[in-house]
This record gives sequence, structure tokens and C-alpha cells, in this order.
Amino acid sequence: MSFILNFKFMSPLQKELVKATVPILKEHGVLLTTHFYNRMFTHNPELKHLFNMGNQQNKRQQTALAMAVLAYAEHIEDPSVLLPVVDTIGHKHASLHIRPEHYAIVGRHLIASIAEVLGEAATPELLDAWTVAYNQLAALMSGHEQKLYDEKVSLPGGWSGWRPFVVRKKVKESDEITSFYLHPVDGGAVADFKPGQYISIRLFLPEINLQQPRQYSLSSAPNGEYYRISVKREAGSRHPDGMISNRLHDFVEPGDIVDLSAPSGNFTLQAEDGTPQVFISGGVGQTPLISMLETLVRTDATAPITWVHGCRNEQVHAFKADLHAISEAVANVEKHFFYDSAEKLAANEYLGWVSLDQLPAEALRPDAKYYICGPGPFIRQHYRYLIDRGIEQSNIHFEEFGPLSLSVN
Repeated sequence: MSFILNFKFMSPLQKELVKATVPILKEHGVLLTTHFYNRMFTHNPELKHLFNMGNQQNKRQQTALAMAVLAYAEHIEDPSVLLPVVDTIGHKHASLHIRPEHYAIVGRHLIASIAEVLGEAATPELLDAWTVAYNQLAALMSGHEQKLYDEKVSLPGGWSGWRPFVVRKKVKESDEITSFYLHPVDGGAVADFKPGQYISIRLFLPEINLQQPRQYSLSSAPNGEYYRISVKREAGSRHPDGMISNRLHDFVEPGDIVDLSAPSGNFTLQAEDGTPQVFISGGVGQTPLISMLETLVRTDATAPITWVHGCRNEQVHAFKADLHAISEAVANVEKHFFYDSAEKLAANEYLGWVSLDQLPAEALRPDAKYYICGPGPFIRQHYRYLIDRGIEQSNIHFEEFGPLSLSVN
């Protein structure tokens, strides 16, 4: 079987064969994707440098892939309905420098895994149908990603692939979060980005003997000179999922060089003139929202801005002084902080988890744009609250860190 190069459209019979696998995917999807990843990394171990091995251990990547394959099978008659998801995954792939040749490798192992997991149920006709289906999806994805690469290199200071940056400054923002100021080693400009986007950083992890990429939101407004990321230490973590963050804290110092990909992501500021903005974050989820807020206040936006943030206590609350200074200097910015524990509370500070019904009624305007970032349950809770209050779905934007797995609809 060949992949991607021999793209052809699916026949009606092939579509029916793919749809017939939907019940199997619903029941055994993660089993299939787990087998697939084990098979692929056995035959192509070089790809371990490309994938987040932490998400392999916690099964988030296997689950995300199973959900994506299921969604594709369910919508095989009209894959265009998946374009928003394709765009989100495409940005992630472009950040990791996924290329068409990687799709060819994935395709071989995915079809082989279907055959091995389904056994006699994997008829030649079914495998042919899924081969055509996969080629169709791969062509859609790689075509979209090429457009993203083209957009990146067309920007002043833009690039594709990996580019070396030097850490010029390392600033402790709280007991858990430290910011890194990253400047290009070549001395050139860095491309502007849309507030809310992220970069990938690549480091070698001696503990697992692999290069590993991780995505971090850009936590400052675009400036043309450097990128800033603000990273949370994962206390006591020996898991690959926290090793990059902790290595940045413990071993990466000013003068060290790291590889970065160009900014990516579609969770971005929607700042139409006169539109109120509401930012809702939990923990380190505030980092992309800081970039959005800084950008808004630098453009002298006069529409109301509401900032809502929750964390465990004041000691782990990064950027609190910055937020205070902004709200003091900019009359249209109103901030609200929630702490799990606190010795004393100031004005607009609350004890407990973020609870939007404790805010003044005027803080949650029906015509505002809403941005939610934090853990999956945090996003789901506040998304539902806003929907129940009559906020239009199109005005609520959210981002979950890690593989795309959250469904709030």
C-alpha cells in the first residue's frame, strides 16, 4: 500500500466500510492507538524525538488520536465539518515541524495496526478503504500545514523548522513560575505573533536520552526582539511530561541556547473595536492571556476589560504586581483574584476556586469576548456557566494545554 502520493477519492462502498468501524473505534479506539504507537516507535524509534513522550506515558496522546480517528470515521461523508479541529491540530503539527514524509510513516503503521488489532475482521476491502481514507486525511492535513509554513516564512523575521535562541534573562515570577527571555542567536528580528499563540522549545533530556519538544504560550506582547515564555515548575516530577519544564528551571541559565519553532496556535485575541474582553484563567493558564492583555493596553483600547484568575495562594500567583500596575494605570481594566487559601484578602479578592457568580453583574457582559485557559475541568465548568447565562458560543474561546481532547459541546 502506498500513502499520500497516490491520493484518490473514496468510493461510496469504501465510505460505508469506514463508517462500519465506528462502533469498534468507540469501544476499542485507545487499544488500537496504543498498539499503533508501540508499533511505530518500535519500527521508527527516531520519531520518539518528535513526539511528547510524557503524553505517551499518561495516555493523553493515544486518547486524543483515538478521538480524532473516530471523529474522522463518523464524518467521512463530509470531512469539512472537522476543519476547525484540523486547524488546531495543524498549528500544533507546524509547531513541531511535521512534514509529509511523517504522514507516510504514520499511515503505514496505522493501517498495519488496524490489520493486527482487528485480525480476520480486517478484510482486504476494509484495509483498502482505510488506506484511501487516511490518504485523504493526510492530504488535507499536510496541505493545510503547508499554508501555515508559508505564512510563517512570509513574515519579517519568520522561519520554519528549528531556530537557535539564547536565554538572555531568567526572571522568577512566583514560587512556581519563572519567565525566560529568548533572543535569536543570529541577531535577526523575530516575527510578530498573534497574542495567545505558543512556541515549541526543544531540549535534550539525558534522563530518557531523547530530544523532546514542548509547547509554551508566549507571555508578553509582540515586540520584534525577543519571545518570553513563563514556565511552571512541576514539583517532584520525574515524569517526561514535567522534565522539560523542570530542566528549564534547574539547568537552563542566561547564555544557554535552545531551539525554538516559530509561533503557532489559533487561540488568539479577537479585539474588534469597542468589544469588551473577559479573561478567565487558572494557574499557569494565564500566560497566553497576559500576552493578550498587554497587547490590548498598549493599543489604548477603551472597551471594558475584566481579568479573572485563580490559583492556590498569593505565593504562587505570578504577575500579580504587573496586573495591579496595569489596573491602576488603565481605568477600563478590572481584576478579580481567587485563592484556595489566603491569610487576608484585598478588594476584589475571594477565597475559594474561581466562581463567576461571585463577580459583579456588569463584569460578564453579554457582548464581550471571553477567553478561558486552564485545566480541562476548569474550562468545562466556566464554559457551561457562560452558555447557561446566554453568552453566544462564538464569543467563547478556550485552550487546553496538551493534546486536543476537550469537548465542551
